[in-house]
Amino acid sequence: MESERINGSVALVTGGAHGIGAAIGRRLAGLGAKVVLADVDAAAGPVVAHEIGGLFVRCDVGRLADNEAAVAAAVDAYGGLDIVALNAGVATGFGIGDDFDPDGYRRAMAINLDGVVYGAHAALPALRARGGGDIIATASLAGFAAMPADPVYGANKAGVIALVRALGPAWADEGVRVNGICPGYADTAIVDDFRDMLTEAGVPLLEVSVVVDAFMAALTGGRTGECWYIQPGRPSEPFRFPRVPGIRAGEPAQKG
Repeated sequence: MESERINGSVALVTGGAHGIGAAIGRRLAGLGAKVVLADVDAAAGPVVAHEIGGLFVRCDVGRLADNEAAVAAAVDAYGGLDIVALNAGVATGFGIGDDFDPDGYRRAMAINLDGVVYGAHAALPALRARGGGDIIATASLAGFAAMPADPVYGANKAGVIALVRALGPAWADEGVRVNGICPGYADTAIVDDFRDMLTEAGVPLLEVSVVVDAFMAALTGGRTGECWYIQPGRPSEPFRFPRVPGIRAGEPAQKG
């Protein structure tokens, strides 16, 4: 059962002060996990941590040292680490034409992609020490489908998806499962800059609880290397990647 899987575990959630990260922290704590929330928001983060009886650590996920410090804080406070939700993310609001913002580009890549790479790297020794564990990264449907309004966001989320698919089999023998969740537009602050546009276009927003449900399904499924799509009005499940052509002419397509 879900509660038996989570009760007594130690979880680290990045981007845990708001939105999906805070909701994941609340769900895990409600099931008996000891939760460490990591975020740059040192005002809101401690409030959520106090609410769930957890620990807050200020963490800029774009810095490897901050990720390592967050993992160390979890191990020091609770004796180990079992679950890692690499959830921190930002949108950009610019393209790579005349409106390109090099500083904004570096910030988005640092948070959305480097934060997953650094977070996974920092967590691996602690998960190994427990005989295995779970990493769940928050990607996006923008990693599957073209997002002309924010190509940088789509690019780094596609990178997260590729990373999840590679690390899943790479770390499976160590008992470390790596999966991803890929929500569409969720009702969080990340869509505030274009919320009115989505409303006018009739685009439904995902309830955050639905995203957390998919997170829990990926966490407790016992599989690895999967990326779960999450869309309003339909059940969430792992995306079935198309097969790619074989490396030699006449070979059957490889499995995705």
